[in-house]
Amino acid sequence: MANEDFYIGANDEHGVNPPTQGKRTPVVPGLNRQIYENEFNRAAKNKFIEACMRQDFSVYDVKPELQDISINERIRRINSQNLTLLVTFAYNAYGDSFNNASGIETFYSPQNPKATQSRNLAENLYNELIQGTQQTGRGVKTLDVGVLSNVNCTSSLIEAGFMTNLREAKLMINPLFQTEVGEEACHGVCNFLGVNYIPRNNLNNYPLLRNGSQGNFVYLLQFILNQYGYNLSVDGIFGTRTLNAVRGFQRNNSLSVDGLVGNNTWKTLLTLPPYPLLKQNYRGAYVTFLQQLLESNLYPVSGIDGIFGTRTLNAVRAFQQANGLTVDGIVGNNTWNALTNLNTL
Repeated sequence: MANEDFYIGANDEHGVNPPTQGKRTPVVPGLNRQIYENEFNRAAKNKFIEACMRQDFSVYDVKPELQDISINERIRRINSQNLTLLVTFAYNAYGDSFNNASGIETFYSPQNPKATQSRNLAENLYNELIQGTQQTGRGVKTLDVGVLSNVNCTSSLIEAGFMTNLREAKLMINPLFQTEVGEEACHGVCNFLGVNYIPRNNLNNYPLLRNGSQGNFVYLLQFILNQYGYNLSVDGIFGTRTLNAVRGFQRNNSLSVDGLVGNNTWKTLLTLPPYPLLKQNYRGAYVTFLQQLLESNLYPVSGIDGIFGTRTLNAVRAFQQANGLTVDGIVGNNTWNALTNLNTL
């Protein structure tokens, strides 16, 4: 069976600005705001979709909308697709104030028509998540909710942490943690399906793409470009609109504007290390990544816009001061190393 014959569903719980208090953190000190659950769920789901596209799986996004949709509508969409399996991304809560409840767990429903397969999927997801993240393991558990019990495919759900734990609340908006959860979930899916997992961080796994290219890596390219604000049809065909989007991305990131997606463009699209030196007035994908890391370390930048302005400069200096680094506002190796160390959160 070819990888493209596997049809993988990806679902993120809730939506932006949910009305219920349990779908957001308490007010986070430093940020002075609540973090909504879907800020993690959607980002982790998107990283999972990217990883699945890299494996050449066919992928179905159950909820591409930003706003929430009903459980019944999700179930209708899922059951109309004849999916191989479904993975749902969620975040836990305990009480309404910060406390010590913590850890990661996966779920399946004994009521699912493919309950044994669902349990096996949940176990594979859990094993990879425990190995790949620094989260405490809480085990594989049962849960009877619609997207687990009332769907016609193998289905498992990930609760990646507790939004009422301050450290894990910060992880919710950390791009490295979001990526790790999405990647390890895909790795677990590969193990469940018995196929080799293609890792994210090896540029040798990414082909040179150009106008006229087709296939799963073009799907991946288009999907990632859309996360940067380009409005492309994700159709796997590298046509004129994709070419223009690539050139625009290259221009905005000070890359050679040749429309060819080679190592430098892939590296920047994925914000892979080694990370470049950044300073005031720089802009692009790595600045967006920097701003996300600063916010997850509780140094707000007043809007993640990919522009290294005065607020980002002040946040960098404050972070450097608090971490015993040279306070120069320049993001070099030492500052990058401190920002990307999840142990410090």
